[in-house]
Amino acid sequence: MRTAPRKFELTADILLRAYSIGVFPMAESRDAKELFWVEPHERGIFPLDGLVVSRSLAKTVRSDRYRVTADRAFEAVVRACAEREKTWINDEIVRLYGELFAAGHAHSLEAYEGDRLVGGLYGVCLRGAFFGESMFHRARDASKVALVHLFARLKAGGFRLLDAQFNTEHLASLGAVEISREAFRLRLADALQVEANFGAWPVTAAMRGAEALERARGDGTEVATGELPRRSVVRA
Repeated sequence: MRTAPRKFELTADILLRAYSIGVFPMAESRDAKELFWVEPHERGIFPLDGLVVSRSLAKTVRSDRYRVTADRAFEAVVRACAEREKTWINDEIVRLYGELFAAGHAHSLEAYEGDRLVGGLYGVCLRGAFFGESMFHRARDASKVALVHLFARLKAGGFRLLDAQFNTEHLASLGAVEISREAFRLRLADALQVEANFGAWPVTAAMRGAEALERARGDGTEVATGELPRRSVVRA
């Protein structure tokens, strides 16, 4: 569900208020001049104890093939996420989320191969909820490695909700599930009751892959050995 574009100045504060009720903005395209609000009927989320890690991904994470940092290149990650044929990230999105980052309400994870940025993700942080916005990769599994590190940081910081907005086959293969709008609102309200800390593991401190994998894993984490499990819709 989305509303028609409205002509008013969107600020970082308004954006945070929208996230607090489960709404987020998108653009029709890279060149669009306006944004519209979205609140999906079916919401994709990652249960924080439900990350699915294949054996090959676990091996890549442990190998430290990619050096993963936090909040080192936020704008570069956002712009890299927009480097695709169709994107909802326009200049206004870049500006707004840059403001959120400057205020400490948005974060990025970067995966480097040598000195080259080859993957990453970014999202919005509000109390005990982290709203994943987008991810990208320029090398095999680089964005997935960043996701493992995100799980590790969120669990270290006491987060209760990892929003994925829309579920996809790709995200489902990593453990994402789909819940109703009403169920999401309840989970969001619960997450907003706690004050989580993205910097519980300092963003300036490196985290080795083996430790990230260990921290990311919970009682529900699966290591896939063959065909990845199907993720069904979870209803309220």
